[in-house]
Amino acid sequence: MSILDRFTLTDHVAVVTGAGRGIGAATAVALAQAGADVLISSRTEKQLLKVAEAIEATGRRALVVPADLADTDAVAGLAQAAFDAFGRLDTVVNNVGGTIPNTFLDTDVAYLEEAFHFNVSTAHALSRAAVPLMLAAAPEGSKSIVGISSMMGRAAGRGYLAYGTAKAALAHWTRLAAEDLAPRIRVNGIYVGSVMTSALEFVAGVPEMMDQMETKTPLGRVGEAEDIAAGVLYLASRAGQYVTGKLLEIDGGIQQPNLDLALPDVQPAGAPS
Repeated sequence: MSILDRFTLTDHVAVVTGAGRGIGAATAVALAQAGADVLISSRTEKQLLKVAEAIEATGRRALVVPADLADTDAVAGLAQAAFDAFGRLDTVVNNVGGTIPNTFLDTDVAYLEEAFHFNVSTAHALSRAAVPLMLAAAPEGSKSIVGISSMMGRAAGRGYLAYGTAKAALAHWTRLAAEDLAPRIRVNGIYVGSVMTSALEFVAGVPEMMDQMETKTPLGRVGEAEDIAAGVLYLASRAGQYVTGKLLEIDGGIQQPNLDLALPDVQPAGAPS
């Protein structure tokens, strides 16, 4: 067997959330290129249909399921939909997530809980629904769950309290779930750095901000969605069959946020801002 054969997913079935664009779309296409049929889901059907075309161009099948992925019942239902359509389930990629940066005093309890729900509860709901289906016919270690965390889940930066806390929780969920599901299902994740997706579109149009991000990144550039998709493929395939409970750091080498949001210091009530 060639070492490259370990990166194939011939006739596997994957579910990718948040797959309408960015990291999710790139991951879905990468898994298809490796041989998998893919259920893709996000809120916007038009975006999904475009991704489905790219999947089908590889010769694999795509199942488009538009859904509000903040709804845990809806996201859990993706597992059964994939199994019903393709007859098996091998890989789950919990990509959907995200939270807009906010100041400490503007981060109320509801905002924090919403961040946790969107980044952690949704991943748990889909994974919990998927596990019995993955176990239906699974050689040990051939099935995998991959979560998309963030380097803000391991670093500190002003404005990222809700987002960073949620992504840190997802990272530790990964470690704990890996213990619960070993050896039949591997569970891993990725600490993602700055990747040029729609979330950074506002930065792309401001040369000073782009320069700051690139200068503060040891590898001197912002990441591409395919950089993360390659990591997902490694973790999902036999190439990563001896890896579980781990978080890959695909972040260009950054150890701290590479974009200063210029948030002010907190002030006493009535003090000038």
